[in-house]
Amino acid sequence: VTSEVVDRVYKEYMGDAESPAQVRDGLLDAMGDVFFVISAVAAARYHRDAGNPVYFYEFQHRPSEADGVVPAFVKADHGAEIAFVFGKPFLAGDV
Repeated sequence: VTSEVVDRVYKEYMGDAESPAQVRDGLLDAMGDVFFVISAVAAARYHRDAGNPVYFYEFQHRPSEADGVVPAFVKADHGAEIAFVFGKPFLAGDV
């Protein structure tokens, strides 16, 4: 990895971060891309290349249940969309 690549990646995620919160947000974006987005895009490309339709989304709606439970800077955790896609009764055992 060249220093040019490192500089570009740093600029992409940290930009001109001046506060600890900005550094935290940049680091969380970078980690999310490394652990979720890159592998998801790779899988989507494999499906596309096999001739299948591919749909890609990013869920960012903060559920009201997150208030007071997770920090305010968290939009939606991994898997938070399940309640919205399949309905909360399935998660609450009300079936």
